[in-house]
Amino acid sequence: MKTYSPRKGEVERRWFVVDAEGQTLGRLASHLAIVLQGKNKPVYARHIDTGDFVVVVNVDKMHYTSDKVDTKVYHRHTRYPGGKKETTLRVMAERHPDRVLRLAVWGMLPKNSLSKSMLRKLKIYSGPVHPHAAQKPEPLDARA
Repeated sequence: MKTYSPRKGEVERRWFVVDAEGQTLGRLASHLAIVLQGKNKPVYARHIDTGDFVVVVNVDKMHYTSDKVDTKVYHRHTRYPGGKKETTLRVMAERHPDRVLRLAVWGMLPKNSLSKSMLRKLKIYSGPVHPHAAQKPEPLDARA
């Protein structure tokens, strides 16, 4: 019996939609990272991107645990001397709630050349409406 190894063209990609309203940031991000990598499929191979597309709606109504809203700090640099900028989760969630989830999922993906293509399959929207109805996304229970 030979071992099956999936090839790039053989991977069947499905579309899922997740409602982030009332869900915890970290738990949702870890579940999305598993689906984007394809670890929920029997044909998973770590050297090939076997993941599915995920559309996340209502990101602005996500839940954050304990005092993380004030203690979690996002760092960035402007590439100028003394250009280190810090932003708390509270400010980032008010201005760009989609970036909060994207950064959380990005941190849970593997640090290799496939992570960029995995993250491209994540579509995040603040409201309940998304433009991917033509792909007929199936609801995904991210609470399980």
